Amino acid sequence: MSLGTAINIADLRELAHRRLPRVVFDYLDGGAEDETTLDWNREAFRRWGFVPRILAGSGNGDLSVDLFGERPKLPLIVGPTGLNGIFRHRADVLLARAAGAAGAVFVLSTASNSSLEDVAAAAEGVKWFQLYPWGERSLSQRLVERAKAAGYRALVVTVDTLTLGKRERDLRNDFSHEVHYTPKVILDGLRHPGWLAGVWLRGGVPRFENVAEFAPPGAGARELTAFVRARRNLTFSWDDLAWLRRLWTGPFLVKGVLAVEDAQKAADLGADGVIVSNHGGRQLDGAIASLDALVPIVDVVGDRLAVIVDGGVRRGADVIKALALGARAVGLGRAPLYGLAAAGEPGAARALAILREEMARVMFFLGCPAVARLSRAHLQEREHSSVSRRSALSRPG
Repeated sequence: MSLGTAINIADLRELAHRRLPRVVFDYLDGGAEDETTLDWNREAFRRWGFVPRILAGSGNGDLSVDLFGERPKLPLIVGPTGLNGIFRHRADVLLARAAGAAGAVFVLSTASNSSLEDVAAAAEGVKWFQLYPWGERSLSQRLVERAKAAGYRALVVTVDTLTLGKRERDLRNDFSHEVHYTPKVILDGLRHPGWLAGVWLRGGVPRFENVAEFAPPGAGARELTAFVRARRNLTFSWDDLAWLRRLWTGPFLVKGVLAVEDAQKAADLGADGVIVSNHGGRQLDGAIASLDALVPIVDVVGDRLAVIVDGGVRRGADVIKALALGARAVGLGRAPLYGLAAAGEPGAARALAILREEMARVMFFLGCPAVARLSRAHLQEREHSSVSRRSALSRPG
């Protein structure tokens, strides 16, 4: 199988698996502890079936969405993912370019391996910046100022990684944002010459470039990893979030929300959006599926702010289901990363093209002319879930 013959995201995952050493693939693919939440994210989509409408004459459906005055061509947000440079050299730039070309929003992580200025200069399209509230307020303030100056449209504050989840695949591989040189790891790297030549021999483990200015001069990847690890902010609170809201004058989103009460607090604080997310099952194992949290949150705050959801998206059909349940847009994590790891920018572009083609096909079968016209009437719940059928279907649109 090659990129040209990859017909779905699962194919891209397999190509990535072939190219990457185990320690790197497990970092991309794995979740926390028993990976229960990782599985639940996928199962949640399977519980919803479509109700097709025939002979609607809908033609090619409009996949564009309105997000804070911008109108990206796709209802997709290529979400913030860190340490992408371990998959490809200059991975963040490649991913941003693919998103921009496809018409999706791109969100750059604080933990990127290209600086936020370099990515802003190298890629077209709508770009947001994601902030990890590490360390003192001065660090966050400096990053926010740089993001403003570089032209990022929105700020996304991730609040569900103040401490790290127990990612057991990484623990077994002795991986903690850096690769330890054991004989087993070295041998595995030699068995993957494409990755070895394209990543390891071009500089090894990449640095967290956005925080390099805060660390001692000349700090390498290991020193920057230790710097970041020492600044996990366990005392970050709603007061700190309110301070960031005042600091940032553009669209402001809170990522990592699963509880209705927290979504209400974010709305009261003045957030413009929330991203309903369990961090791809990588933090608290046993946390509910993001899709199961979506409907109650939309029902309570959907008229006050934009509700976006991520977690477990592998098909264009998943995107359409989330939009029909009330999401304004849908975030992607692993799906474009599988393509990136497999074949760089063309691989990421292929992942987005696959999802676009699948979304368009589903829209035609539903007889729906635009994603803005999707509603819960297009869905039916197949079996009992944590979101009751009565609750999910009671609110139109």
